[in-house]
Amino acid sequence: MTESMIRSVVEAIHSAPTQAVLYSSGGASQVLGWLASVPGASNTLLEVIVPYSRMSMIQLLGKVPVQFTSKETAEDMALVAYNRALKLSKPGSPVVGVGFTGSLVTTRPKLGDHRFYLSTRTSNRLWSSSVTLSKGLRSREQEERVSSQVLLKAIADACNVSSSSMFVSDLTEHEVPAIREQCFDEDEELEQLIDGKICFKIFPFSSGAQIASGERKVILSGSFNPLHDGHLKLLEVAMSLCSNGYPCFELSAINADKPPLTVAQIKDRVKQFEKAGKTVIISNQPYFYKKAELFPGSAFVIGADTAARLINPKYYGGSFENMIETLLGCKRTGSTFLVGGRNMDGVFKVLDDFDIPDELKEMFISIPVDKFRMDISSTDIRKSRGQQSH
Repeated sequence: MTESMIRSVVEAIHSAPTQAVLYSSGGASQVLGWLASVPGASNTLLEVIVPYSRMSMIQLLGKVPVQFTSKETAEDMALVAYNRALKLSKPGSPVVGVGFTGSLVTTRPKLGDHRFYLSTRTSNRLWSSSVTLSKGLRSREQEERVSSQVLLKAIADACNVSSSSMFVSDLTEHEVPAIREQCFDEDEELEQLIDGKICFKIFPFSSGAQIASGERKVILSGSFNPLHDGHLKLLEVAMSLCSNGYPCFELSAINADKPPLTVAQIKDRVKQFEKAGKTVIISNQPYFYKKAELFPGSAFVIGADTAARLINPKYYGGSFENMIETLLGCKRTGSTFLVGGRNMDGVFKVLDDFDIPDELKEMFISIPVDKFRMDISSTDIRKSRGQQSH
């Protein structure tokens, strides 16, 4: 494989919209150099980590792998990388998580095979491959190069780069990769979200220009049963208070007090946002301190009733100290709360009606009543329709 062919593939990867997180251990070290040395690398690479030590790999995966160099470990790495890519990318950007683990030539002769495993995970596809190299055929540098070529092609394929079909690695005819591919439809992806395998799924119904213009998520979370004009207006007003942000609604499939939403219920609610032309994120985190970890640096748009619950020690095991520490954790992620007025037990309340602890005050920003006041609620709409809540 010539350097010009490698560069051509890398240029095509950087021209594609897909963004990647790459976790690689035990080989394929030249891939990062190839990707980073061609202009446009920041279009593709969100993060690269080399978990070379045993403890680094355990912390990355959150568990001890049964075998560090295996197909299962490569797939686990790709899934962790995919979830990380979701968190680091902008809504609407296609992402790929890439995992590689190898056992190549070392300073001591190996009793086992020289082999490597790689995997890529996108929203609708889990792909993995394993290669056993001919022992004694190559030096470590040569095994690094051939494993890097195979990994680069896998990344290109995951980015839907057509030139990758012309990419031929330096593997021999006896070193044919064993490939496994699993494709997911939307229902299966939502099931994985409910089960906690993936952290969220984005439905980018907003215009591309609107998404591309912002650097910070402005998120209105709720059950949206149903989505109504009050939600739309509240997020619109919040956007006017946030410079350089892009608007998202967020629906958690997991509820703290009720059973999880079903796939059918999620899809029904998503249709509302498609009709309104608004981006919605489906997550599996019902608590704001977890949402803050999932969407660091975001501005969360909430009603006064939600603000009252956030600062109520009752929801933190009755401990004022736990409440402070939890919300300070949100603060450390760079999160803020934009608070709109809300009818509470027949009385319209705003942020100034609550006693916010001094160490948290700068996190909470009031949405002026003259900019937004709408007493409509999803609960009232459901009652008028004779519907039950979920």
